[in-house]
Amino acid sequence: MTRPAGRKVFAHAKLRRLRREHGMNQVELARELGISSSYLNQIEHSQRPLTAAVLLRISDVFGVGPEFFSEAAEERLGTDLRTALADEVCGGTVPAEEIAEVSRDHPELARALVALHRSYRAAVARVADLDESGSGSDAGLRPAEPHDEVRDFFYAHHNHIAPLDEAAERAAQELATPTAGRTAAALTARLAERHGVRVADADPRWSTDLRHFDPATATLHLSPWLTDGRRSFQLATQLALLEHRPLLDSLVAAAEPDLTSPQAAALVRIGLATYFAGALLMPYGAFHAAAEELRYDIDLLGARFGVGFETVCHRLSTLQRPGRRGVPFSFLRADRAGNISKRQSATDFHFSRLGGTCPLWTVYEAFSSPGRILTQVAEMPDGKRYFWIARTVTHGGYGHRAPRSEFAVALGCELRHAHRLVYAEGVAVDAPAAATPIGLGCRICERRDCAQRARPPAGERLLVDPDRRGRVPYAVLGDATGPAAG
Repeated sequence: MTRPAGRKVFAHAKLRRLRREHGMNQVELARELGISSSYLNQIEHSQRPLTAAVLLRISDVFGVGPEFFSEAAEERLGTDLRTALADEVCGGTVPAEEIAEVSRDHPELARALVALHRSYRAAVARVADLDESGSGSDAGLRPAEPHDEVRDFFYAHHNHIAPLDEAAERAAQELATPTAGRTAAALTARLAERHGVRVADADPRWSTDLRHFDPATATLHLSPWLTDGRRSFQLATQLALLEHRPLLDSLVAAAEPDLTSPQAAALVRIGLATYFAGALLMPYGAFHAAAEELRYDIDLLGARFGVGFETVCHRLSTLQRPGRRGVPFSFLRADRAGNISKRQSATDFHFSRLGGTCPLWTVYEAFSSPGRILTQVAEMPDGKRYFWIARTVTHGGYGHRAPRSEFAVALGCELRHAHRLVYAEGVAVDAPAAATPIGLGCRICERRDCAQRARPPAGERLLVDPDRRGRVPYAVLGDATGPAAG
């Protein structure tokens, strides 16, 4: 299979902002870049794309990398703006091309509108709380969701934290465990030798904790039901919290301006510690090489590094080291009700904040085939296509009454990367009919012909005709398919 050609990079707004921030006019910048003023003018008006040579010169002049001109951040912002403007309070929909233009050319305005909408939704939720409690005080007001802020933190970093990756890789080299099965023993020894921590099995009759550290006795209690891989992961997480506290402190401090509560900051610290744990068990260089060698076969990678399916999926979504990038994946975990409890993205795929997600997405079909890996070519309303794999995973203890939970985890990448994955073998990824049209959720999806739609398209006027019944549940004015019966 031949690899599709890369997309052209049009970066007029970003280049124009860079030039103005550095106090340069077009003539001065053109001279620095070694191009004509007319050529630069065409670039700044999206009449010419950026070439590789010009990108390198821009990097030299302004000190920014080629990733600065990635469209991913603009498209993520566009998705958030489209979600905000699809709210009923706005009274209608804004054309997608206008949203894209605002996000690209006026990002500060777009971010302000998104922030205003979030404040509005928070105020509505608070009023609802007051109505339910009957209280006029602020005691019943709901705070900002700290977990969402943590997800936004990792989302903003494309799910790649370079300092943690490098520290974890050094630690893995120091441990020098020849096989995955001996990692837990090596981590136990390191905790004892460097930190005086004793590792003990918790009493299964009383404790439901996977990991509990008691600083007073320097004892780390671990569930006796953990597999070798999960035991190693919990040991590595505790090692990060003890041994790399200064690094975690600096990363949390850098994130705090965007966090609204101490709980969010504490959750960021935990998220960074678990990131370190995954990076230690799957060191970047070795894991990246193995992923390319095995064509991203998740089960084989899990067997080689001694970790589970979900842990491998999460690690694959972090392989974005400059100069040694893996396939840029989006990773998510969802339950049967459609709640997304994890979402990370190194791609320009966008998760809706409101209105749920699309029921046609293969991540939800995975629940009908537990333990099987399902594949899907999905097409978004803007025409972009992605290749997805999904499988269920089960969490919980042993025994008849032990609490368990079941999730579906999924990895997705742009279709142009699908040929690098073993899961794309035998799949007609380039066939137009192979793609399943999905959206960001019924609340903001523009598709009018979806038979699975759960609510009318936002901002559209319903076409109500008792004498006609169509296959689409909510027909709108100007739609030839006709309405469904009520």
